[in-house]
Amino acid sequence: MNQSLSQTRISLLAWILLGALALIWGTSFLSNRAALAGAGVLTVVTFRVALGAAVLWAWVLYRRLPVPNDRRILTRFVIMGALNNAIPFSLIVWGQKHIDSGLASILNASTAIFGVVIAAAVFADERLTSARALGALIGFAGVVLAIGPDALAGFDLASAGQMAVIGASIAYGFAGAYARHATRGLAPEVAAAGMLSGATLWMVPAMLTIEGVPNFDWAPSVWVGLIWLAAGCSALAYILYYRILALAGSGNLLLVTLLIPPVAIVAGALVYGERVGLNALAGFGLLAVGLVVLNRTKTP
Repeated sequence: MNQSLSQTRISLLAWILLGALALIWGTSFLSNRAALAGAGVLTVVTFRVALGAAVLWAWVLYRRLPVPNDRRILTRFVIMGALNNAIPFSLIVWGQKHIDSGLASILNASTAIFGVVIAAAVFADERLTSARALGALIGFAGVVLAIGPDALAGFDLASAGQMAVIGASIAYGFAGAYARHATRGLAPEVAAAGMLSGATLWMVPAMLTIEGVPNFDWAPSVWVGLIWLAAGCSALAYILYYRILALAGSGNLLLVTLLIPPVAIVAGALVYGERVGLNALAGFGLLAVGLVVLNRTKTP
């Protein structure tokens, strides 16, 4: 999300694809919960990035896209895989062991806020104007409100789960800043496939060391969650993401951040009977306002 906030008119096709992407990423939180019913945190993440990479590389080969063999680019894939996949996916999945899907999705919506602030600190052409700083402050206020006074007053596993999701958003922010340089000149699908491959290099040894070899004796619902995370929430989602970016611009693409939490909240309520507290909903409202302010304010 570290593209410049370019703004173009949203076509009907772009709206349809935007809704599809929100539906896919919104259900990723539900899929995490389903997968955790039988698999460990690191196993869930490893399965997601490894299978997602395989699907994307198949797409790259089908499209006959050029694949880089420069060692520097391959090293960047490994770094991007850590920042954009291995670290945030692990933090989110671990966090969801202790908090509901809807709350996790609301806190993860802070990704765009952190991305803007980190980019402003790194790039001269992304500096914060007073209006953009106001949007970021409103967004941060929403995060604090969503976390709630109980978590701020006392620290328990639920609080740790919320902090883990916030940590994932910060990692995404750094990944966005790094990607501006690391993926320049690469086809988006190749960059995504390389990034997921880099994440796999991190996750496989971590999984084997901490959780061991999976027994794969999982219930059908666990398999469905794992396969959807990999094929849908990773491979298909990245293809849609870059298609929307080309059709509608990065500013409009930020709208998906506002659409994901409602999907996750409804899905969690329907499948698991989750209920999101009023403070979390109010916090999401403030986050939405902050994102709208950022989306309507161009960099100088």
